[in-house]
Amino acid sequence: MAQEDKKIKPDFMNKPGDDKGGKKTPRFSIYWIYALIAVVLIGYQALNMGSADSRSTSLQEFQNDMLSKGDVQKLELIKNKELVRIYIKKDSLYKAFYSQKIKGISPKSDFTGPLFEFQVTDWESFNQNMAEFYKKNPSVTSVDEKTISEAEWLGPIAQTVLTLLLFVGLWVLLMRKMGGPAGGGGPGGIFSIGKSKAQLFDKGAKVNITFADVAGLDEAKVEVMEIVDFLKNPKKYTALGGKIPKGALLIGPPGTGKTLLAKAVAGEAQVPFFSLSGSDFVEMFVGVGASRVRDLFKTAREKAPCIIFIDEIDAIGRARGRNAIMSNDERENTLNQLLVEMDGFAGDVGIIILAATNRPDVLDSALLRPGRFDRQISIDKPDVKGRETIFLVHLKPIKISQTLDIHKLAEQTPGFAGADIANVCNEAALIAARKGKEAVDMADFQDAIDRVIGGLEKKNKIILPEEKEIIAYHEAGHAICGWFLEHAYPLLKVTIVPRGTAALGYAQYTPKEQYLYNTDQLNDQICMTLGGRASEEIFFGKISTGASNDLQQITRMAYSMITVYGMSEKVGNISFYDPSQENTFTKPYSEETGKLIDEEARTLVMLAYERTKKLLIEHREDVEKLAKELLTKEVLFKSDVEALIGKRPYEEKKLLDVDQNGKEEHAGTGVVSDGVPPFDSGLHVPPLKIEE
Repeated sequence: MAQEDKKIKPDFMNKPGDDKGGKKTPRFSIYWIYALIAVVLIGYQALNMGSADSRSTSLQEFQNDMLSKGDVQKLELIKNKELVRIYIKKDSLYKAFYSQKIKGISPKSDFTGPLFEFQVTDWESFNQNMAEFYKKNPSVTSVDEKTISEAEWLGPIAQTVLTLLLFVGLWVLLMRKMGGPAGGGGPGGIFSIGKSKAQLFDKGAKVNITFADVAGLDEAKVEVMEIVDFLKNPKKYTALGGKIPKGALLIGPPGTGKTLLAKAVAGEAQVPFFSLSGSDFVEMFVGVGASRVRDLFKTAREKAPCIIFIDEIDAIGRARGRNAIMSNDERENTLNQLLVEMDGFAGDVGIIILAATNRPDVLDSALLRPGRFDRQISIDKPDVKGRETIFLVHLKPIKISQTLDIHKLAEQTPGFAGADIANVCNEAALIAARKGKEAVDMADFQDAIDRVIGGLEKKNKIILPEEKEIIAYHEAGHAICGWFLEHAYPLLKVTIVPRGTAALGYAQYTPKEQYLYNTDQLNDQICMTLGGRASEEIFFGKISTGASNDLQQITRMAYSMITVYGMSEKVGNISFYDPSQENTFTKPYSEETGKLIDEEARTLVMLAYERTKKLLIEHREDVEKLAKELLTKEVLFKSDVEALIGKRPYEEKKLLDVDQNGKEEHAGTGVVSDGVPPFDSGLHVPPLKIEE
């Protein structure tokens, strides 16, 4: 039974140092070299020194304790080593002096070698000292002195061998440190510096992310899934004469899921998947980037069909020759090699390039042409439907309350990318755990959204009463302007509780997700943003620094209206926006036009400010009611404002979106702090928070 119960390890479980029979065989290690060097050093020390360190003595001790007692048998004067060795008479070894100095030596021992030695710096002085000693001690009999010279052939040889061993050890150690990843050793050593750093996910590799984990990117998923399907079933497409795309470029803002989509491709595709970053090609040595590109594609050809994913490709794909001052020959050489490998004279078959970037405007045009990146897949921030599906994905591991309204959460988070939604879900779970709840409810998500938009709540921040009053009237001015302006966003919440590093108060609105803005809408947004500054001037007769962020927003909006969207009669229908940013150091207009733009921007803001002051003076009582209530409660919701000043006079216009089934759904509303969207260079203007 004992023989049956005995388990035999299969071959793949045997360690490199074990044979099949279980007997361990010695393995070579770098520590064997260290041990050999130590043994040689010890041996050389033992051979080179005639006696141990414990037998060394001095001239005074030799004369007073040995020679004067008559214990010295003879002396050996080694001239070439400046050393004197002392032989002690055998009959004198019984003395306590020697038994204490040299353990293990007794009169019965057959030891005949020298027991002590001391160094001599000058032989002439030594001879004079000995002559004076004998003269002062006439009773002491002089001993025999034998002058010899020892050969030194062992010393130079040992020194040479030790030097060679030291260099060999350092070289082997250097190879181990620079050989593999993280300095852990590996084949190739320092010569592997030109090798590709791509991480390979081969067939059967465990990648836990699939297309089911990617939500809110339906159109992009279809494009990428087609590439994966082509690699799995190529005959389905080649039968109709189609060719597989050579590359697909994922373009979108940060946090929208570009890298996540690539991870899903690695999890779904049953082909080798190479993953690396654009910065992995960059090195301090010249030519390394191009060498790594060649090695990457050489390995990919051996694994074809396969997929190569390059994250943040703008690190090496920036346009060449755009700016001579900022040019980099090494980066351009790497890009040139990448262009040749992607679609050179000898094209590759079965290698698909996926790349991701949030800066497509800086990429080289040769990289974007068909034949290299045939497809440019745009991954924008999700709409209300996409946000709802993303919430469903991130809420799977979280214990949520049954009363949680996910659609309402999606409506209150416009402009949020997938990473932002993941952060909101995590923050809500942490807030609920901090409160000791068993499930995460709507209040926790509201707090999480507030924290993501405005920052950490700071209730204990000490604010002077007069400052708090200014903040209350400032926020009341924003709220009243948004309440009585036709094109302003409906108010959701206003608070004077400090948040983040600079926000002393803020207002949240539910903006429409629209892509086109007319002049009336933009003017109302500017007036609503100026409501805080105008309220301070009306009620206190002076202004404060609390509107700094408001002024930044309206300045950017005003100049964009004039220089980008052509909304000024004097400047005309001209746009000075340069998406390629080629004219970085020169303005595309004259000094006179620049002055005209400045005058138009100031006039636009001045008219909006006067309009805002007039509106707040008309509703002065409403501003005071709202400000006093804020000083009391610190937080007011839409229902509280309606109870104070009545319902909003303008009906909320909701964009309706009809789906394929004919059902009408809201296109989406959301939360924006202080209700002013940022003004970018494109037509799509997503909402963003504004701090006071």
